[in-house]
Amino acid sequence: MDRASIVERVNGFLVDEFEVESEKIQPEANLKDTLELDSLDYIDLVVVIESNFGFKVKPEDFAAITTFESFYQYVSNRLIEKVNS
Repeated sequence: MDRASIVERVNGFLVDEFEVESEKIQPEANLKDTLELDSLDYIDLVVVIESNFGFKVKPEDFAAITTFESFYQYVSNRLIEKVNS
């Protein structure tokens, strides 16, 4: 899956699941602040990622995901790992 497809798919489920306006999703924007995430929302986000992309999310990985860009990169890296394993 190429980067544009990942971004489109991620943004699509974020808009659907978290009811955020697509215009607010910018690569440099803060993920937590933009989506107004609390601890339960993070669990929902993990479930959505796992079901949409077919890989397990390690809870400790989320510490490094602060922006939408880092989120896209995380998904991309995990998909590459999945293909190579």
